[in-house]
Amino acid sequence: QVQLVEAGGGLVQAGGSLRLSCAASGRTFSSYAMGWFRQAPGKERELVARISWSRSTTHYADSVKGRFTISRENAKNTVYLQMNSLKPEDTAVYYCAADRVAFRSVDVATARRANEYDGWGQGTQVTVSS
Repeated sequence: QVQLVEAGGGLVQAGGSLRLSCAASGRTFSSYAMGWFRQAPGKERELVARISWSRSTTHYADSVKGRFTISRENAKNTVYLQMNSLKPEDTAVYYCAADRVAFRSVDVATARRANEYDGWGQGTQVTVSS
């Protein structure tokens, strides 16, 4: 069972930047794709970004394309989310999650489904003020 711990959230003004990190333990990190999700009050959890196990493929929600960058450092068992040009609508709790299947490539619809991931972290709050 994978354990995930997020860090890096906080309060930032619109236009600012934050870098989230997620440290993984409990299984071979480099074998699994990783995703960042977010959930705002009253809304469903949504995929923000996903990076493949090989780092060759990334996917972003349309709302964050060009502003957010997902990356991973397998030697440190860590995945990152660099968030630039933040907007008030980015305010949410951000979660990282690990693909439940190793070494797989999935289509976008599958990548967006939260039940395709396991080992959810506790989440980190990101608040963007206007």
